[in-house]
Amino acid sequence: MNKYLDIIQTSYSNYWNYIKQSVLMELNWENYFYGLIIISLVVWWLEAIFPWRKNQSLFRKDFWLDTFYMFFNFFLLNLIVLIALSNSAAQLFNDILGIVGLTIANFQLLEINKLPFLGRIFIFFIVVDFTQWWTHRLLHRVEFLWNFHKVHHSVKQMGFAAHLRYHWMEPVVYNSLRYIPLAIIGGFTAQDVAFVHFFNITIGHLNHANINWDYGWLKYILNNPKMHIWHHSKKLPKERKFGVNFGLTLSVWDYLFKTNYIPHSGRDIEIGFNGDEDFPKDFVHQELYPFSKK
Repeated sequence: MNKYLDIIQTSYSNYWNYIKQSVLMELNWENYFYGLIIISLVVWWLEAIFPWRKNQSLFRKDFWLDTFYMFFNFFLLNLIVLIALSNSAAQLFNDILGIVGLTIANFQLLEINKLPFLGRIFIFFIVVDFTQWWTHRLLHRVEFLWNFHKVHHSVKQMGFAAHLRYHWMEPVVYNSLRYIPLAIIGGFTAQDVAFVHFFNITIGHLNHANINWDYGWLKYILNNPKMHIWHHSKKLPKERKFGVNFGLTLSVWDYLFKTNYIPHSGRDIEIGFNGDEDFPKDFVHQELYPFSKK
């Protein structure tokens, strides 16, 4: 037990120091704090230059709520629970394997650290995105998980900051399901993670932004605003009731597994979910909502 308490304490201390170093600009290019700010400002500027819904204000409905979610989920949530939980879960998994005389190294299929930079990045990115695509589908199919995911779908006007409006339980689910495949291909560096993370954040912001883009032929590879708006559609055909367009960064999974759906321009469709008029409108009650469901 003391071992796990030490892991939790060290996790808090290390991440707090990381946050301070980020804000004080004591890190190199893998500074997530200013990276998020720069990406957000650039995409917000693109919303001003290339608006899709021209009557939508730059300070759209719930703009400030989503901005708070963005910083809370990206930084404070990690400080409060995720880093300590992730490190403790990794140690617990290794301890369980140790009981039967195994280590995570026994499951590693690739020595990814021996690959060139682009090879490492590509494998890491594909594994992460595919795992997240399946996890996203689970969030829509399993009612217990859907009650948490409703927080993200409670957005009523799309904008870049809506990307990071989600319940704290979501990254717990994503990280849990992502751990084993990433452990199997272990060996990637902090720089690898940062590179992929910044790319994913950029595409995620663009997917939710009020921008008149679909990337041309790249729309069959990358998720985009004109595709992702249908993921948030309040009304879908009966045979699509569990959702469509589940891609986070890549759209190719939806085309491969036939979950793609863009019947026409979704510029003015109503977004949300059935019953969202009764969904809490403030941060605290949205966070508590899943636990109040019977």
